[in-house]
Amino acid sequence: MSDQRMTARAFHDAGGVEDWRVLFSGAHAYYRVASFSQGAQFVAAIAEAADALGHVPDVDLRPEGVTVRTCSGEYGALSERDVELARRVSAAARTLQLEPDPSEVQAVAIAVAQDAGRDVGPFWAAALGYRSLGPKEDVVDRHRRNSHVSFQTLHPPKPGRGRMHIDVSVPADQAEGRVAAALAAGGRLADDSHAPNWWTLASPENHGVDIAAWPDFEDFKDEG
Repeated sequence: MSDQRMTARAFHDAGGVEDWRVLFSGAHAYYRVASFSQGAQFVAAIAEAADALGHVPDVDLRPEGVTVRTCSGEYGALSERDVELARRVSAAARTLQLEPDPSEVQAVAIAVAQDAGRDVGPFWAAALGYRSLGPKEDVVDRHRRNSHVSFQTLHPPKPGRGRMHIDVSVPADQAEGRVAAALAAGGRLADDSHAPNWWTLASPENHGVDIAAWPDFEDFKDEG
């Protein structure tokens, strides 16, 4: 089974992964459960499937549902192993008569602006207790629980003017609904020129939020 990176579009086209959505950090699925014990039973089935395949996902168990995330790389890159694991997890869910709910998955990132030639990553890694993926690369939670921090160059340069916004990665079929809800709650549409890839919103106090759908259908070619 190949570990070569596949795009989000290729992942969805592989079939048998209808329960899953691709976000910043890999492929995600959420299943509602009737009780904590039923969720634990499902987690045991996921563990059995993962051990058989030799590919382990991240699993979050709560009394109302179970979230599963699978990826094959630091940035959430996907491979054939993720497709096969997703299929096996979905099969286990069907055996237990669990229903998926794609509207419950998302990934939140903090996007920090910095001037060209600057690298503020070490500061954020130290302050958050995170680890860096490399010079000028993202810093990430060592336990993959919390939002990662990414870095973008300011244009035009504004030395000493720190600035950040929130990126919210949601399933492509949920993005417009999320934008509409934010606007109805008092937000402002700052830029929709990149839709349906992402929408930039501003809060009533002008805080920036990008609602990003592109990870769920990206088709970037990668030979690595």
